[in-house]
Amino acid sequence: MADEINVIIDGKTYKARSNQTIVEIATENGIYIPTLCYFHGMKSCLGTCRVCTVKSNGRNVAACTQPVQSDAIIEVDTVELRDLRSALIEMLFVEGNHFCPSCEKSGDCDLQALAYRFNMLVPRFPLNFNNREIDMHTSPLIAMEHNRCVLCKRCVEEIKTESGEKIFSFINRGNHLEVHIDPKHGSEITPALGKKAAHLCPVGAILYKGEGFNRPYGSRKYDHRPIGSKIESKK
Repeated sequence: MADEINVIIDGKTYKARSNQTIVEIATENGIYIPTLCYFHGMKSCLGTCRVCTVKSNGRNVAACTQPVQSDAIIEVDTVELRDLRSALIEMLFVEGNHFCPSCEKSGDCDLQALAYRFNMLVPRFPLNFNNREIDMHTSPLIAMEHNRCVLCKRCVEEIKTESGEKIFSFINRGNHLEVHIDPKHGSEITPALGKKAAHLCPVGAILYKGEGFNRPYGSRKYDHRPIGSKIESKK
């Protein structure tokens, strides 16, 4: 059984269990830490996007992977950390091609919602305008829009066949790293698993064919409830 410990978050003391991560104890207490690769209930924390970066005892750490420590002094909401997160979000935008008004995921996209939260207007970094191929043919049910992929690794770790084999994987390295759909498993993917993959993707990179724009503007996830609101943080 995990020991109960005290942690200090932005000057306030909270009870925590020694086997919890920083993002878990923060969420339990209504403290919002932005994430892209992490979502509540996932099987393993990834730490790939670093949008959840906080300071623990003066050191920058990923809140989704860092276990809480007894009497740790954790900083979540500071000017420095807000600017760091904003820079990370801006880099994700300029590295890909994110044309939000024409994207099927607009209004449901976590990256777009975070850009609104951090008041991103013009990125401080130059746009790359990479033009990556769209994979429409490997799977009859899902399409992979590489121009929007932020390499969060959610699909790689969470979407698997009944026998536990991965449907998605990373291929190549560096600037050429991308998510690959396994030809065999992609051709046999079930509708339920295909829809789960599209829903799990925090951006509009995985699309379930034939269902684009099926939800009108005004009824989408972040149309009325901004990301990081109290209701959102306790989900």
